[in-house]
Amino acid sequence: MREDSVVEIRPLNIAEVKRIVPTIHRDARGFLSESYNRRILESAGITADFVQENHSLSADAGTLRGLHFQVPPHAQGKLVRVTRGSVYDVAVDIRVGSPTFGQHVGAVLSAENWTQMWIPAGFAHGFCTLEPDTEVIYKVTAYYAPDCDRGLKWNDVALGIKWPVDHDRAILSDKDRRQPALNEMVAAFFFET
Repeated sequence: MREDSVVEIRPLNIAEVKRIVPTIHRDARGFLSESYNRRILESAGITADFVQENHSLSADAGTLRGLHFQVPPHAQGKLVRVTRGSVYDVAVDIRVGSPTFGQHVGAVLSAENWTQMWIPAGFAHGFCTLEPDTEVIYKVTAYYAPDCDRGLKWNDVALGIKWPVDHDRAILSDKDRRQPALNEMVAAFFFET
């Protein structure tokens, strides 16, 4: 593997969540990019055994998916990227006892900026599309387990997330409309030093 395969891996304001920007090698034919390289991620402290990859298409800008997570024993880490369009991607720390419990980080991920986000287990994840026909692909570290599937209220004022869509215009699933607020959520993750 070439050492120039990743331009940048850096923590966001919550250190466990990382921003990753792979290198794009362009020429007259188009481009080539290593969108995933285990060795490079491991050298940055991201050790993950991915078992499934999900691909979503959101037809309209303002589509909001989240905030989702799976509880143990099927907790998931996620490596998220956008292949068409753009999203505002958010991770919320839901580890009880964490110094950043209830806080969030967000970043714009797009096909243009080629940015990815690593979200470890213990975080709720969601995104809002900024453009129509946006496609998001994410690798996960555990298989989908419906009995472990949980969520958090996307517009809980306690989280303070400034979503890029008016709350009354967000396009949501019925499931996402009914998620509990942070103070109603059953604890499933606990911070370990």
